[in-house]
Amino acid sequence: MLMLVICIGSKVIADDGTVNPLESSSFLNNGVTAHRGNSSEFPENTLPAFESGIEIGADWIELDIFTTKDGKLVVIHDRTTQRVGDKNLVVPDSTYNQLLTVDVATDFRKRMQKTIDECPMQKIPLLEDVLKLVMKQNRTRVSIQPKMDCVAEAVALVKRLNAESWVGFNDGNLQYMLEVKRLAPEIPVFWDRGADTDIEEDIQTAKHHGFESLVLHHSGVTLKNIQIVKSAGLEFGAWTVNDRAAMERLLNMGVERLYTDHPRMLQKLKKDR
Repeated sequence: MLMLVICIGSKVIADDGTVNPLESSSFLNNGVTAHRGNSSEFPENTLPAFESGIEIGADWIELDIFTTKDGKLVVIHDRTTQRVGDKNLVVPDSTYNQLLTVDVATDFRKRMQKTIDECPMQKIPLLEDVLKLVMKQNRTRVSIQPKMDCVAEAVALVKRLNAESWVGFNDGNLQYMLEVKRLAPEIPVFWDRGADTDIEEDIQTAKHHGFESLVLHHSGVTLKNIQIVKSAGLEFGAWTVNDRAAMERLLNMGVERLYTDHPRMLQKLKKDR
């Protein structure tokens, strides 16, 4: 099967609409990770939230995945749909068709006091759909957080779509992140750590296994651990930061990456600095 490709500037556009970056430098590098997409303005882990994160200019959008009963990789944070949806289904015990009956914009709509016209029904997206969305541009990448043992399936999907250049993985589960590096060593790993973690031990583990970044809970960030992580040649990040004053404090301390539900706010802060 032949695929038509058209070269435009620094991009190669295939006939399926995906963009193949000719150089990795075409991607943004501004330290703004849109946590579950732009989840302050749109329902979390939905296509509109991811589209907005890309439009804002976050260099990474982040999402969570589970595997359904019928083997589909779906994008949702919790093991059940109860928190975000209008009915309670257990994701790994449900088929994708069953999950499609859930309006995962329900909680957001209620919290934001929006009407159904202002915040339409949203369905749980497939990881494949999000990857295809991200592959239509070459500025923003997507970091995948496996919430169950489905790394092999996710990496296989990434490889089938030739999406390696657009993808990273993040989580605190060491075994999951080791599996990423075993299957696809070229894919970056953002290793999530808790506030009271042993940072020296984490650095040794990260360096040994080829992880690119340590991402600490924001409450555990100190100038000392920022300095030693950077001195080890790793990127330093903090999760999940939604308070403006906290953003400013961490940026002033030299944190390179912030995970946030408010990527527009963080982007503006960075531009104004």
